[in-house]
Amino acid sequence: MRVLGVEGTAWCASAAVYETTDLQDSSAGSVTIHSDAYQPAEGGIHPREAAEHMRDAIPGVVADALDTADGPIDAVAFSRGPGLGPCLRIVATAARSLAQSLDVPLVGVNHMVAHLEVGRHYAGFDAPVCLNASGANAHVLGFHNGRYRVLGETMDTGVGNALDKFTRHLDWSHPGGPKVEEHAKQGEYVDLPYVVKGMDFSFSGIMSAAKDEVDDGTPVDDVCRGLEETVFGMLTEVAERALGLTGRDELVLGGGVGQNARLRRMLESMCEQRGAEFYAPGPRFLRDNAGMIAVLGAKMYDAGDTLPIAESAVDSNYRPDEVPVTWRDRETSVLQPAGAADVQGAEAVVSLGDTVTKHRQPKAYRHAALDARLRRDRTVLEARLTSEARRVGVPTPVVFDVDVPESTIELEHVGRADLRDALTEHTVRETARHLAAIHDAGFVHGDPTTRNARVATTPDGDRVYLIDFGLGYYTDDVEDYAMDVHVFQQSLAGTATDPDPLLAATEDAYRDHGDPDVLDQLDEILGRGRYRSPN
Repeated sequence: MRVLGVEGTAWCASAAVYETTDLQDSSAGSVTIHSDAYQPAEGGIHPREAAEHMRDAIPGVVADALDTADGPIDAVAFSRGPGLGPCLRIVATAARSLAQSLDVPLVGVNHMVAHLEVGRHYAGFDAPVCLNASGANAHVLGFHNGRYRVLGETMDTGVGNALDKFTRHLDWSHPGGPKVEEHAKQGEYVDLPYVVKGMDFSFSGIMSAAKDEVDDGTPVDDVCRGLEETVFGMLTEVAERALGLTGRDELVLGGGVGQNARLRRMLESMCEQRGAEFYAPGPRFLRDNAGMIAVLGAKMYDAGDTLPIAESAVDSNYRPDEVPVTWRDRETSVLQPAGAADVQGAEAVVSLGDTVTKHRQPKAYRHAALDARLRRDRTVLEARLTSEARRVGVPTPVVFDVDVPESTIELEHVGRADLRDALTEHTVRETARHLAAIHDAGFVHGDPTTRNARVATTPDGDRVYLIDFGLGYYTDDVEDYAMDVHVFQQSLAGTATDPDPLLAATEDAYRDHGDPDVLDQLDEILGRGRYRSPN
């Protein structure tokens, strides 16, 4: 099989040929990639200039790729999105023309799924969690019931764009990420805001704080070190949370920011500490490239997943969870077996007995000062908010003992199963009702996933307990309450066999017991999570 891939989502015109005799054997094929990157004279990517570059460069890289092909092309694959609309349309037009002139099928590929699939292909993994860290996007994906589910994502800007905004403040040329990496090697850690909400995250506050630090005279090298430790620490934490939620033990990295050595070391360290496998493709498959488009295009073509020309429109906001995964077996998550004496959570080891002992162990991937602060603060908050929730009528475990220096907490052992293993419309409604109650009391849970609620059987029916308030905090901001609901709904989508009735039950129950303004804000958040073009 021989597939031509064409890529041009924003800044890099690229074409590649993937040739293989066995789609299941990563060593049986070869990929040749030809790219021509757009380099803005100053500032960030300008959409019109990027489109002009794409129009000029695509014919040349396609011709170079075809020259390397050792035989006829079987299919043409192209990136349908996400990305800059003008750039995507130029590439799509070229791909359609090629498919027609070569008289071969056309395959439309999601750019972000291609990042995941090329990593899965070369790692030989079965069903990994994927952290995509690129310019315009940042999210964590997991495969569940025939689609890649977005388990967590940025709520404002992509990680690469965030770093670029900081470096433009310093009048550094694009791209900014490699320059931050070089300066961080010489710097000392500076404390910056660390914002994780469940498996979602935000970079805007961190970048504002970093700019203020520079303006106030903090050495640039130190601020760059603080940025790397904070931003990449957040990405690594949400990747670990996704592994914990899904029960997976394989992680792949995608996206151009994945070329950063410090990020790769963090992810590798995290996986080693929890007994998971980690794979990062080589740089040519991390930056925007047509090789990954060709590899996934070959899998889709082999599965018969091709596009009629009339249905090949691009989508600049094309989300990975909108893509039916036709090229692999449909399966559900491999969940951690119930009843184990010790459970490896995302941030703690939990020992189960007559009581539950939870120890937030040091994380080797995080800077020691940041790690100590997070473990201390989260232990204190978990004890305080668990008790506060009980006072407002929400079932929670009784807190028996707290050892703040050791980041250890002992609690009552509640429930027969995680909510993840007892999902019904009733248990989901109860969870939403509990969220409404704590929001009315002025605080959020912070991480209300289906692993952080427990279900007990009582004569009156199933009773839901909320557990693990370590990411919670006091707030009167409707945005924070809506994010709590959003995190819960994301975890339902990532773990439920049929999530749609449960998502509806969540909103119905919250509407009955909570502030309707929260649901209005939730709608705004869902729109904000769509992918944006680089700026």
